[in-house]
Amino acid sequence: MTSADAAPAQEFPPTLREVMLRGRWIGTLLLCLVVAGVFAWLGQWQLARAIDTGPPEPGATEQVRPLEDVLQPGQYLPEPLGGQRVETSGTWVPEDFIVVSGRFNDGAEGYWVTGQLRVAERTSIAVALGWAATREQADAAVSALADAGAAPADITGRVIDDEGVELPSHADPYELHRMSPAALLGRWHDTDELAVYRAYLASVEAPEGLVDIASPPPQEKSPVNWLNVFYAIEWAVFAGFAFYIWYRLARDAWEREVEEFHDARALSEGSVAEG
Repeated sequence: MTSADAAPAQEFPPTLREVMLRGRWIGTLLLCLVVAGVFAWLGQWQLARAIDTGPPEPGATEQVRPLEDVLQPGQYLPEPLGGQRVETSGTWVPEDFIVVSGRFNDGAEGYWVTGQLRVAERTSIAVALGWAATREQADAAVSALADAGAAPADITGRVIDDEGVELPSHADPYELHRMSPAALLGRWHDTDELAVYRAYLASVEAPEGLVDIASPPPQEKSPVNWLNVFYAIEWAVFAGFAFYIWYRLARDAWEREVEEFHDARALSEGSVAEG
């Protein structure tokens, strides 16, 4: 075979555009489009939930509502209803007035006296009745309330979420520092098959011997959830990154081909020079 019969050698390396238009990279681009589309949909979904189209009206938490219209036993407290003022009635369980330590009232540390209020047959809610500056005052209030027996009560207060169960203190394993219906339930009496509210009530009016609990209205929140907005932006960045990965892989392949072309050309020119 003569040199005239040989296939002409490629004189120039492929361009980046030529490499990107090859079937392999077009297929990879289509895959990236699918991935980016999924990310864009997730970003749109996140953004739609970042804006509350029906936020509570200003002052809605100060409108006293029946407890059963706001919350049911065992139900988690929805975020917009935190601090909602409610009213209910029931009878106290005399043995279940319990002191919770480390409660602040207008900046002063003291104690809460809490009780189990039976609002229906086999249904109870924890109530913070009032604040005391000293443990002696709190214990005296507990004794007075217990002596009154299963007294009926009409309670108006703010419904507040469970503060969570704490580890027992080494100093006094029976002392409570958090207002937790779950922890109080473990110390209540007659709890077989008892339905209990997960949230508790902070009474707006304290009984005799205690101070009213300072419970200001909750701060009105912005209708925009900025955390969800941040997540939506993240998904948009991920969608853009999918195209960047495609571009970077195609460019790396092109750079390798260009380097191989120049190496082969240099080798060929060296062989000719030796000949």
